[in-house]
Amino acid sequence: MPKERINNQITADKVRLIGADGKQIGIVPLRQALEIAEGAGLDLVEISPNAEPPVCRILDFGKYYFQKEKKAKEAKKKQHEVEVKEIKFGPNTEEHDYNFKKNNAIKFLKQQNKVKFTVRFRGRQMAHKDLGYRVLERLKEDLAHIAEVDQEAVSDRNLLFIVMSPKKDVEGILAAAEEAPPVEKEES
Repeated sequence: MPKERINNQITADKVRLIGADGKQIGIVPLRQALEIAEGAGLDLVEISPNAEPPVCRILDFGKYYFQKEKKAKEAKKKQHEVEVKEIKFGPNTEEHDYNFKKNNAIKFLKQQNKVKFTVRFRGRQMAHKDLGYRVLERLKEDLAHIAEVDQEAVSDRNLLFIVMSPKKDVEGILAAAEEAPPVEKEES
């Protein structure tokens, strides 16, 4: 974090001075501003160096800097680092495994992470890439209500993958879906 210039580090001839009480004193020569700060037993801190003339404030620099760092730490805590979680399938993934992995994907999407779905082909399975595309299409359909496709299906050697990211209000959508009665599918 860049440190502000304080006391004798300030280079301007005149500064716009703000007192320790937060009230504006006005434009004064630097030497007078330093004397006022010293008389109050506080520091002269250059708050806005790019202004014309620079804005300086009389305050306790140690306390000011501590508060500034504390705010920066709080802001950093509140930020969410988006991760890309990967879930792997085979072209012949069974129904139970498919549902288990799909539920894990929903957990990741709830946590606001992106999910990369990968279908891996081994040996002779390479001749049936259409099975892999079907798995990915089914995933897109099943998760369309809570996720958007960032990257369409891409084939890379023996892999096939898509990347999905959560919609803005995933929690709300899932809560509404749980409250609504399940719609039964007609068998044909």
